[in-house]
Amino acid sequence: MKKYFSLIVLLVATITLGACGAKEKKQSNEGKLNIVTSFYPMYDFTQNITKDKANVSMLIDGGVEPHDYEPSAKDMAKIQEADVFIYNSNEMETWVETVLKNIDTTKVKVIEASKGIELLEASHSEEKEEGHEGHDHSGAHDPHVWLSPKLASKEAMTISEGIMEVDSKNKDFYEKNTKEYTGKLANLDNDYQIAFKGAKSRQFVTQHTAFSYLAHEYDLKQVPISGISPDQEPTPKELKGIEDFVKKEKIEVIYTESSASPKIAKTISSATGASLAVLNPMESVSKKDREKGEDYLSIMTQNLESLKQSVK
Repeated sequence: MKKYFSLIVLLVATITLGACGAKEKKQSNEGKLNIVTSFYPMYDFTQNITKDKANVSMLIDGGVEPHDYEPSAKDMAKIQEADVFIYNSNEMETWVETVLKNIDTTKVKVIEASKGIELLEASHSEEKEEGHEGHDHSGAHDPHVWLSPKLASKEAMTISEGIMEVDSKNKDFYEKNTKEYTGKLANLDNDYQIAFKGAKSRQFVTQHTAFSYLAHEYDLKQVPISGISPDQEPTPKELKGIEDFVKKEKIEVIYTESSASPKIAKTISSATGASLAVLNPMESVSKKDREKGEDYLSIMTQNLESLKQSVK
């Protein structure tokens, strides 16, 4: 994964942001808050909280892998000009620390949505089965907290609290929307609990280690093909170990992702006879899907139906 900026980008950003700092922030014609979010879940949570009281945009649009994203000078200027900037965590958006060092944070409210949530060690979130040693990410943390509906609710509340600090005059409006949305998340959590209560088979094989928080919440066992980033691939020894595990445990389904290459999953499927299904980590949701009405709640409901093929 690329976790650094080029010298040219930093130099251009410094010049651009210096010019921005000398100007007053651009306000929308309607006088709404200007909110920039990092990637889709942060965008969707924020939209549900602010509705028509803010102009909400996201930096990492559909088709771009958040693990590989590096902001341009234009992106950094966009953050500087915003009233509020919202991101998931320093472990997910590893570029944020550098950005915040290069902008005037006294002029933009920065909200880390996962603040206060205890993150899992990445090495602990990957199951180590016989012949499947997993990938070593000692010291790193798993950032995929939004894939647990309960933790998504905590993120939404953190986002809401931060926005109300900036726009206190609309506090009642934001509180009402937050209560309504977290209620929907609670219903989603209940659906998951009911679906998996009493299941005899509780393990599932995933494209990469994105569903550790979901597995932890509902007492499931995730067996990942690759690590925290979908770019990571298993070694030949690890691949053989996964294939042996799938055969031994009679795993019927291997979960891929719509936004990542299913090459390795297809290799395992061919070697074992297991079928392929989709679990969407929402690291990238296309504009086309958003226009069709797909959102966090609908995608997580689809994930639940997909998981029922394995957890039963």
